[in-house]
Amino acid sequence: MQTPARHTPSPTAGASAVAARRRRLGALLLLCLAVVGCGTAPDARAPATAAPAAPPSPAIVVAAHPLAARAGAAVLERGGSAMDAALAVQLMLGLVEPQSSGIGGGTVLLAYDAGSGEVSGYIGREQAPAAAGAGWFDDADGQPLARSDAMLSGRATGVPGTLATFALALREHGRLPWARLFDDTIATAEQGFTITARLQRHIDGRFPQAAAEDVQRLFDDGHGGRLRAGDTLRNPAYAATLRTLAAGGAQAFYHGALARAIVDRTAAAPRPGAMTVEDLAGYRAEKVAPLCRPLRGYRLCSLPPPASGVGLLQLMALLDGTDIDRRDAGDPQAWLLFAEASRLMYADRDHYVGDPRFVDVPVDGLLAAGYVDTRRALIGPRAAPRPPRPGVPAGAPA
Repeated sequence: MQTPARHTPSPTAGASAVAARRRRLGALLLLCLAVVGCGTAPDARAPATAAPAAPPSPAIVVAAHPLAARAGAAVLERGGSAMDAALAVQLMLGLVEPQSSGIGGGTVLLAYDAGSGEVSGYIGREQAPAAAGAGWFDDADGQPLARSDAMLSGRATGVPGTLATFALALREHGRLPWARLFDDTIATAEQGFTITARLQRHIDGRFPQAAAEDVQRLFDDGHGGRLRAGDTLRNPAYAATLRTLAAGGAQAFYHGALARAIVDRTAAAPRPGAMTVEDLAGYRAEKVAPLCRPLRGYRLCSLPPPASGVGLLQLMALLDGTDIDRRDAGDPQAWLLFAEASRLMYADRDHYVGDPRFVDVPVDGLLAAGYVDTRRALIGPRAAPRPPRPGVPAGAPA
Protein backbone atom coordinates (compact mmCIF):
# COMPACT_ATOMS: atom_id res chain seq x y z
CA MET A 1 0.00 0.00 0.00
CA GLN A 2 1.30 3.38 -0.84
CA THR A 3 0.79 6.66 0.85
CA PRO A 4 2.20 9.04 -1.74
CA ALA A 5 1.36 12.53 -0.56
CA ARG A 6 0.07 14.57 2.31
CA HIS A 7 -1.31 18.10 2.23
CA THR A 8 -1.76 20.39 5.23
CA PRO A 9 -4.48 23.01 4.73
CA SER A 10 -4.13 26.58 5.84
CA PRO A 11 -7.26 28.49 6.96
CA THR A 12 -9.32 29.60 3.98
CA ALA A 13 -12.58 31.37 3.38
CA GLY A 14 -14.37 32.32 0.19
CA ALA A 15 -17.42 32.39 -1.94
CA SER A 16 -19.09 29.30 -3.32
CA ALA A 17 -17.36 29.70 -6.70
CA VAL A 18 -13.96 29.52 -5.02
CA ALA A 19 -15.06 26.51 -2.99
CA ALA A 20 -16.25 24.77 -6.14
CA ARG A 21 -12.92 25.39 -7.86
CA ARG A 22 -11.10 23.99 -4.86
CA ARG A 23 -13.31 20.92 -4.82
CA ARG A 24 -12.40 20.28 -8.45
CA LEU A 25 -8.73 20.85 -7.68
CA GLY A 26 -9.06 18.46 -4.74
CA ALA A 27 -10.64 15.83 -6.96
CA LEU A 28 -7.78 16.23 -9.42
CA LEU A 29 -5.25 16.00 -6.60
CA LEU A 30 -6.80 12.75 -5.41
CA LEU A 31 -6.62 11.42 -8.96
CA CYS A 32 -2.96 12.39 -9.15
CA LEU A 33 -2.24 10.82 -5.78
CA ALA A 34 -3.55 7.54 -7.09
CA VAL A 35 -0.65 7.48 -9.55
CA VAL A 36 1.97 6.91 -6.87
CA GLY A 37 2.04 4.74 -3.72
CA CYS A 38 3.41 1.71 -1.58
CA GLY A 39 3.68 -0.44 1.72
CA THR A 40 6.04 -2.55 4.05
CA ALA A 41 6.67 -4.09 7.66
CA PRO A 42 8.59 -4.03 11.15
CA ASP A 43 10.99 -6.22 13.10
CA ALA A 44 9.70 -8.30 15.98
CA ARG A 45 13.21 -8.42 17.45
CA ALA A 46 13.09 -4.69 18.06
CA PRO A 47 11.45 -3.56 21.30
CA ALA A 48 7.70 -3.26 20.91
CA THR A 49 6.57 0.31 20.42
CA ALA A 50 3.29 -0.46 22.11
CA ALA A 51 1.86 2.73 23.50
CA PRO A 52 -1.39 2.19 25.39
CA ALA A 53 -4.19 1.59 22.94
CA ALA A 54 -6.12 4.79 22.38
CA PRO A 55 -9.90 4.83 22.08
CA PRO A 56 -11.00 4.51 18.46
CA SER A 57 -11.58 7.80 16.68
CA PRO A 58 -13.46 8.45 13.43
CA ALA A 59 -11.31 7.21 10.57
CA ILE A 60 -11.52 5.89 7.05
CA VAL A 61 -9.38 3.25 5.36
CA VAL A 62 -9.18 3.21 1.56
CA ALA A 63 -7.76 0.20 -0.25
CA ALA A 64 -8.09 -1.58 -3.58
CA HIS A 65 -10.12 -4.47 -2.10
CA PRO A 66 -12.85 -4.49 0.57
CA LEU A 67 -11.13 -7.18 2.64
CA ALA A 68 -7.97 -5.08 2.76
CA ALA A 69 -9.90 -2.00 3.85
CA ARG A 70 -11.63 -4.04 6.55
CA ALA A 71 -8.31 -5.41 7.79
CA GLY A 72 -7.01 -1.87 8.20
CA ALA A 73 -10.20 -0.71 9.89
CA ALA A 74 -10.05 -3.65 12.30
CA VAL A 75 -6.55 -2.62 13.37
CA LEU A 76 -7.75 0.93 14.03
CA GLU A 77 -10.65 -0.41 16.08
CA ARG A 78 -8.16 -2.33 18.23
CA GLY A 79 -6.34 0.91 18.99
CA GLY A 80 -3.71 0.64 16.29
CA SER A 81 -2.11 3.56 14.49
CA ALA A 82 -2.52 4.51 10.84
CA MET A 83 0.86 2.90 10.12
CA ASP A 84 -0.27 -0.30 11.86
CA ALA A 85 -3.35 -0.28 9.64
CA ALA A 86 -1.23 0.32 6.54
CA LEU A 87 0.74 -2.86 7.15
CA ALA A 88 -2.44 -4.86 7.75
CA VAL A 89 -3.82 -3.55 4.45
CA GLN A 90 -0.62 -4.45 2.60
CA LEU A 91 -0.60 -7.99 3.98
CA MET A 92 -4.21 -8.54 2.93
CA LEU A 93 -3.66 -7.09 -0.55
CA GLY A 94 -0.88 -9.61 -1.06
CA LEU A 95 -3.47 -12.33 -0.52
CA VAL A 96 -6.53 -11.01 -2.36
CA GLU A 97 -4.77 -9.16 -5.20
CA PRO A 98 -1.55 -11.12 -5.69
CA GLN A 99 -1.26 -9.87 -9.27
CA SER A 100 -0.95 -6.27 -8.08
CA SER A 101 0.63 -6.13 -4.65
CA GLY A 102 2.61 -8.11 -2.14
CA ILE A 103 5.40 -8.31 0.38
CA GLY A 104 7.82 -9.32 -2.37
CA GLY A 105 7.91 -5.80 -3.80
CA GLY A 106 8.96 -2.33 -2.77
CA THR A 107 7.36 0.47 -0.82
CA VAL A 108 7.50 4.20 -0.25
CA LEU A 109 5.60 5.71 2.66
CA LEU A 110 4.69 9.11 4.05
CA ALA A 111 3.64 9.46 7.67
CA TYR A 112 1.93 12.60 8.98
CA ASP A 113 1.79 13.37 12.69
CA ALA A 114 -1.24 15.57 13.27
CA GLY A 115 0.01 16.57 16.71
CA SER A 116 3.40 17.89 15.65
CA GLY A 117 2.64 18.57 11.99
CA GLU A 118 5.75 16.57 11.06
CA VAL A 119 5.85 14.65 7.80
CA SER A 120 8.26 11.69 7.63
CA GLY A 121 9.29 9.80 4.52
CA TYR A 122 10.40 6.18 4.19
CA ILE A 123 11.86 4.63 1.07
CA GLY A 124 12.15 0.91 0.50
CA ARG A 125 12.27 0.50 -3.25
CA GLU A 126 13.35 -2.78 -4.79
CA GLN A 127 17.08 -2.90 -5.44
CA ALA A 128 18.94 -4.71 -8.19
CA PRO A 129 21.07 -7.63 -6.99
CA ALA A 130 24.76 -6.83 -6.72
CA ALA A 131 25.51 -9.06 -9.73
CA ALA A 132 23.02 -7.35 -12.08
CA GLY A 133 24.58 -5.90 -15.22
CA ALA A 134 23.81 -3.51 -18.07
CA GLY A 135 22.74 -6.34 -20.39
CA TRP A 136 20.50 -7.93 -17.81
CA PHE A 137 17.41 -7.81 -20.06
CA ASP A 138 19.07 -8.53 -23.41
CA ASP A 139 18.89 -11.81 -25.28
CA ALA A 140 21.88 -13.81 -26.54
CA ASP A 141 22.16 -11.48 -29.56
CA GLY A 142 22.24 -8.36 -27.42
CA GLN A 143 18.68 -7.36 -28.30
CA PRO A 144 16.16 -6.31 -25.63
CA LEU A 145 13.94 -9.12 -24.39
CA ALA A 146 10.22 -8.91 -25.01
CA ARG A 147 8.48 -7.47 -21.97
CA SER A 148 6.67 -10.73 -21.20
CA ASP A 149 9.93 -12.70 -21.40
CA ALA A 150 11.70 -10.23 -19.13
CA MET A 151 8.91 -10.34 -16.57
CA LEU A 152 8.83 -14.14 -16.52
CA SER A 153 12.36 -14.39 -15.22
CA GLY A 154 14.26 -14.14 -11.98
CA ARG A 155 15.98 -11.08 -13.39
CA ALA A 156 12.79 -9.05 -13.07
CA THR A 157 12.78 -9.44 -9.29
CA GLY A 158 14.63 -6.86 -7.25
CA VAL A 159 15.57 -7.30 -3.61
CA PRO A 160 12.24 -6.60 -1.88
CA GLY A 161 11.92 -3.61 0.41
CA THR A 162 8.34 -3.64 1.68
CA LEU A 163 8.81 -5.41 4.99
CA ALA A 164 12.02 -3.56 5.79
CA THR A 165 10.26 -0.26 5.17
CA PHE A 166 7.34 -1.06 7.43
CA ALA A 167 9.73 -2.33 10.08
CA LEU A 168 11.51 1.02 10.06
CA ALA A 169 8.35 3.13 9.96
CA LEU A 170 6.59 1.18 12.69
CA ARG A 171 9.41 1.75 15.15
CA GLU A 172 8.34 5.39 15.17
CA HIS A 173 4.67 5.19 14.23
CA GLY A 174 3.51 1.78 15.44
CA ARG A 175 1.25 1.18 18.41
CA LEU A 176 0.17 -2.47 18.42
CA PRO A 177 2.52 -5.46 18.70
CA TRP A 178 3.88 -6.48 15.30
CA ALA A 179 2.43 -10.00 15.39
CA ARG A 180 -1.15 -8.78 15.89
CA LEU A 181 -1.08 -7.00 12.53
CA PHE A 182 -0.92 -10.37 10.75
CA ASP A 183 -3.94 -12.00 12.39
CA ASP A 184 -6.70 -11.11 9.92
CA THR A 185 -4.72 -12.00 6.81
CA ILE A 186 -3.55 -15.32 8.26
CA ALA A 187 -7.14 -16.25 9.10
CA THR A 188 -8.40 -15.22 5.66
CA ALA A 189 -5.62 -17.12 3.87
CA GLU A 190 -6.48 -20.28 5.79
CA GLN A 191 -10.28 -19.98 5.58
CA GLY A 192 -10.36 -18.65 2.04
CA PHE A 193 -11.97 -15.69 0.30
CA THR A 194 -14.24 -15.26 -2.71
CA ILE A 195 -12.52 -14.67 -6.03
CA THR A 196 -13.66 -11.47 -7.73
CA ALA A 197 -14.30 -11.00 -11.43
CA ARG A 198 -11.20 -8.81 -11.60
CA LEU A 199 -8.97 -11.49 -10.12
CA GLN A 200 -10.48 -14.05 -12.48
CA ARG A 201 -9.45 -11.93 -15.46
CA HIS A 202 -5.88 -12.04 -14.20
CA ILE A 203 -6.10 -15.77 -13.51
CA ASP A 204 -7.13 -16.17 -17.15
CA GLY A 205 -3.91 -14.61 -18.34
CA ARG A 206 -4.21 -10.83 -18.03
CA PHE A 207 -0.78 -10.70 -16.40
CA PRO A 208 2.29 -12.55 -17.72
CA GLN A 209 3.08 -14.27 -14.43
CA ALA A 210 -0.16 -16.26 -14.73
CA ALA A 211 1.76 -18.66 -16.97
CA ALA A 212 4.23 -19.61 -14.23
CA GLU A 213 3.75 -23.14 -12.90
CA ASP A 214 3.53 -22.18 -9.24
CA VAL A 215 0.95 -19.50 -10.04
CA GLN A 216 -1.10 -22.01 -12.00
CA ARG A 217 -1.01 -24.39 -9.03
CA LEU A 218 -2.34 -21.63 -6.78
CA PHE A 219 -5.36 -21.10 -9.03
CA ASP A 220 -6.00 -24.75 -9.90
CA ASP A 221 -9.54 -25.86 -9.08
CA GLY A 222 -8.48 -29.45 -8.34
CA HIS A 223 -10.21 -30.80 -11.46
CA GLY A 224 -7.84 -29.69 -14.17
CA GLY A 225 -9.35 -26.25 -14.56
CA ARG A 226 -8.90 -22.81 -13.04
CA LEU A 227 -10.81 -21.22 -10.23
CA ARG A 228 -13.54 -18.82 -11.31
CA ALA A 229 -15.20 -15.72 -9.89
CA GLY A 230 -17.32 -16.77 -6.93
CA ASP A 231 -15.07 -19.71 -6.02
CA THR A 232 -13.16 -19.78 -2.75
CA LEU A 233 -9.39 -19.41 -2.86
CA ARG A 234 -7.27 -20.60 0.06
CA ASN A 235 -3.55 -19.97 0.35
CA PRO A 236 -2.14 -21.97 3.27
CA ALA A 237 1.44 -21.40 2.07
CA TYR A 238 1.00 -17.64 2.38
CA ALA A 239 -0.53 -18.13 5.82
CA ALA A 240 2.51 -20.17 6.87
CA THR A 241 4.87 -17.48 5.60
CA LEU A 242 2.97 -14.82 7.52
CA ARG A 243 3.12 -16.90 10.69
CA THR A 244 6.90 -17.05 10.31
CA LEU A 245 7.07 -13.29 9.82
CA ALA A 246 4.69 -12.58 12.68
CA ALA A 247 6.89 -14.58 15.03
CA GLY A 248 10.29 -13.57 13.67
CA GLY A 249 9.76 -10.02 12.44
CA ALA A 250 10.99 -8.57 9.17
CA GLN A 251 14.40 -10.15 9.79
CA ALA A 252 12.81 -13.55 9.14
CA PHE A 253 12.20 -12.41 5.56
CA TYR A 254 15.78 -11.29 4.93
CA HIS A 255 17.57 -14.16 6.67
CA GLY A 256 17.12 -17.90 7.08
CA ALA A 257 14.75 -20.25 5.28
CA LEU A 258 12.56 -17.61 3.65
CA ALA A 259 15.55 -15.78 2.21
CA ARG A 260 16.94 -19.04 0.86
CA ALA A 261 13.58 -19.89 -0.75
CA ILE A 262 13.43 -16.46 -2.43
CA VAL A 263 16.93 -16.88 -3.84
CA ASP A 264 16.18 -20.39 -5.10
CA ARG A 265 12.96 -19.26 -6.81
CA THR A 266 14.57 -16.31 -8.59
CA ALA A 267 17.38 -18.60 -9.76
CA ALA A 268 14.92 -20.87 -11.59
CA ALA A 269 14.65 -21.17 -15.37
CA PRO A 270 14.01 -19.92 -17.99
CA ARG A 271 16.21 -16.89 -17.25
CA PRO A 272 17.75 -17.22 -13.81
CA GLY A 273 18.37 -14.15 -11.74
CA ALA A 274 21.42 -13.55 -9.59
CA MET A 275 19.94 -12.54 -6.25
CA THR A 276 21.88 -13.94 -3.29
CA VAL A 277 21.20 -14.36 0.39
CA GLU A 278 23.80 -11.64 0.90
CA ASP A 279 21.70 -9.25 -1.20
CA LEU A 280 18.73 -9.91 1.06
CA ALA A 281 20.68 -9.74 4.30
CA GLY A 282 22.22 -6.43 3.27
CA TYR A 283 18.99 -4.67 2.37
CA ARG A 284 18.22 -1.47 4.28
CA ALA A 285 15.21 0.83 4.02
CA GLU A 286 15.82 4.47 4.87
CA LYS A 287 14.06 7.39 6.48
CA VAL A 288 14.20 10.50 4.31
CA ALA A 289 13.09 14.11 4.41
CA PRO A 290 9.91 14.55 2.37
CA LEU A 291 9.88 16.61 -0.81
CA CYS A 292 7.41 19.47 -0.27
CA ARG A 293 6.24 22.49 -2.24
CA PRO A 294 3.51 25.12 -1.64
CA LEU A 295 0.38 24.97 -3.76
CA ARG A 296 -2.58 27.35 -3.37
CA GLY A 297 -2.25 27.75 0.36
CA TYR A 298 -1.39 24.10 0.90
CA ARG A 299 1.89 22.32 1.55
CA LEU A 300 2.02 19.36 -0.80
CA CYS A 301 4.48 16.63 0.18
CA SER A 302 5.67 13.48 -1.53
CA LEU A 303 8.83 11.34 -1.65
CA PRO A 304 12.19 12.33 -3.17
CA PRO A 305 14.10 10.17 -5.68
CA PRO A 306 14.33 7.29 -6.24
CA ALA A 307 10.57 7.65 -5.73
CA SER A 308 8.65 9.72 -8.28
CA GLY A 309 7.30 12.42 -5.99
CA VAL A 310 9.05 15.09 -8.05
CA GLY A 311 6.83 14.04 -10.96
CA LEU A 312 3.66 14.44 -8.92
CA LEU A 313 4.71 17.89 -7.72
CA GLN A 314 5.67 18.95 -11.23
CA LEU A 315 2.33 17.72 -12.58
CA MET A 316 0.41 19.76 -10.03
CA ALA A 317 2.52 22.84 -10.82
CA LEU A 318 1.88 22.40 -14.54
CA LEU A 319 -1.86 22.22 -14.01
CA ASP A 320 -1.90 25.05 -11.50
CA GLY A 321 -1.24 27.52 -14.32
CA THR A 322 -4.16 26.31 -16.45
CA ASP A 323 -7.91 26.85 -16.18
CA ILE A 324 -8.56 23.25 -15.17
CA ASP A 325 -9.97 24.41 -11.83
CA ARG A 326 -12.79 26.20 -13.68
CA ARG A 327 -13.80 23.11 -15.62
CA ASP A 328 -16.12 20.32 -14.56
CA ALA A 329 -14.87 16.77 -14.13
CA GLY A 330 -16.73 15.72 -17.28
CA ASP A 331 -15.24 18.45 -19.47
CA PRO A 332 -13.12 16.85 -22.23
CA GLN A 333 -10.79 19.84 -22.20
CA ALA A 334 -10.04 19.21 -18.51
CA TRP A 335 -8.99 15.68 -19.32
CA LEU A 336 -6.94 16.90 -22.27
CA LEU A 337 -5.09 19.30 -19.96
CA PHE A 338 -4.48 16.49 -17.48
CA ALA A 339 -3.29 14.10 -20.19
CA GLU A 340 -0.96 16.59 -21.86
CA ALA A 341 0.52 17.77 -18.56
CA SER A 342 1.03 14.12 -17.61
CA ARG A 343 2.87 13.43 -20.87
CA LEU A 344 5.23 16.34 -20.20
CA MET A 345 5.80 15.19 -16.64
CA TYR A 346 6.51 11.59 -17.64
CA ALA A 347 8.94 12.71 -20.36
CA ASP A 348 10.97 14.49 -17.68
CA ARG A 349 10.52 11.83 -15.03
CA ASP A 350 11.57 8.95 -17.24
CA HIS A 351 14.61 10.87 -18.47
CA TYR A 352 15.91 12.34 -15.21
CA VAL A 353 14.59 10.49 -12.16
CA GLY A 354 16.64 7.59 -10.86
CA ASP A 355 18.50 6.37 -7.81
CA PRO A 356 20.40 9.41 -6.47
CA ARG A 357 23.21 7.11 -5.38
CA PHE A 358 24.03 6.61 -9.05
CA VAL A 359 22.58 9.58 -10.96
CA ASP A 360 22.19 13.30 -10.28
CA VAL A 361 18.49 14.16 -10.32
CA PRO A 362 17.81 17.90 -10.95
CA VAL A 363 14.91 18.07 -8.50
CA ASP A 364 15.01 21.83 -7.95
CA GLY A 365 15.33 22.48 -11.66
CA LEU A 366 12.37 20.26 -12.52
CA LEU A 367 10.19 22.17 -10.03
CA ALA A 368 11.48 25.70 -10.71
CA ALA A 369 8.62 28.05 -11.62
CA GLY A 370 10.31 29.37 -14.76
CA TYR A 371 11.02 25.88 -16.07
CA VAL A 372 7.47 24.72 -15.34
CA ASP A 373 6.15 27.75 -17.23
CA THR A 374 8.17 26.84 -20.33
CA ARG A 375 6.90 23.28 -20.21
CA ARG A 376 3.29 24.35 -19.69
CA ALA A 377 3.52 26.56 -22.78
CA LEU A 378 3.83 23.35 -24.83
CA ILE A 379 0.25 22.36 -23.94
CA GLY A 380 -2.01 23.25 -26.87
CA PRO A 381 -5.78 23.07 -27.46
CA ARG A 382 -5.39 19.63 -29.05
CA ALA A 383 -3.41 16.55 -28.18
CA ALA A 384 0.18 16.70 -29.36
CA PRO A 385 0.78 14.43 -32.39
CA ARG A 386 3.82 12.74 -30.85
CA PRO A 387 5.23 12.16 -27.37
CA PRO A 388 7.04 15.22 -25.99
CA ARG A 389 10.77 15.25 -25.46
CA PRO A 390 12.22 15.89 -22.02
CA GLY A 391 13.12 19.47 -21.23
CA VAL A 392 16.44 20.82 -19.99
CA PRO A 393 15.99 22.04 -16.40
CA ALA A 394 18.69 23.78 -14.42
CA GLY A 395 21.11 21.24 -13.00
CA ALA A 396 20.45 18.67 -15.73
CA PRO A 397 23.46 16.45 -16.43
CA ALA A 398 25.40 17.54 -19.48
